[in-house]
Amino acid sequence: MPLISNEKRRRGIYILPNLFTTAALFAGFYAIVQAMNQRFEVAAVAIFVAMVLDGLDGRVARLTRTQSAFGAEYDSLSDMVSFGAAPALVVYEWALKDTGKFGWIAAFIYCAGAALRLARFNTNIDVVDKRFFQGLPSPAAAALVAGLVWVVTDLGLAGQDVRWLAGMLTIFAGVSMVSNVLFWSGKDINLRKSVPFIVVIALVMAFALVSSYPPGVLFGLFLVYAGSGYVVYAMRWMKQRRGGTGAAAPAPQAAGDAADEEDSASK
Repeated sequence: MPLISNEKRRRGIYILPNLFTTAALFAGFYAIVQAMNQRFEVAAVAIFVAMVLDGLDGRVARLTRTQSAFGAEYDSLSDMVSFGAAPALVVYEWALKDTGKFGWIAAFIYCAGAALRLARFNTNIDVVDKRFFQGLPSPAAAALVAGLVWVVTDLGLAGQDVRWLAGMLTIFAGVSMVSNVLFWSGKDINLRKSVPFIVVIALVMAFALVSSYPPGVLFGLFLVYAGSGYVVYAMRWMKQRRGGTGAAAPAPQAAGDAADEEDSASK
């Protein structure tokens, strides 16, 4: 008997969603190459491009009904490069390589945090509450690191000028990914539901705000998002300390939709 059946050998992979995943992987690899060439602003932008592409592959798979176990695994490996290794290496080359052991330890904490974050997500996909992420999602953590690089470089400063800030932010992002702090996932938003006209105006204003100064606005948004989980956690803890009922942690519920395995935003 052959080790692999002929049916499995003939089974192919879906091109469209995996094409987006490959593009995201390329953007992450491109960021590493540009950091090695001292083009840090380009490297930071490439990580943000990887975020956009990685956020599309799962949605494209659901729209075209091309979900697969291969796509889910490939997406996780791509995430590790684009949102784990790439930000760690970019920030190390940019600001941390002259700080001695602190620099490479900070970069490693981030890289290990991303790997552990993805592994925990893949093993808990069927038991977590879809409304929340357990720990900071790896794309948001990558946006923190890449956003700092982009903003500081755009201001004409060198990485050495903010090396300690960069190191602490890198450690914060790495630890946040493996924390038990809950972050809003946005999956309870129903895009097929009608909304008031004011919501459309708000979206237009949001796009205009981002386009006015992309480095600062994007970095600020992800910085607020990273802090929001800790603020809610502190408020919940204070309510419980005062003896109130408080908002208990969300009860686990089945993830249900198998396509969420390919949704990069949930990682």
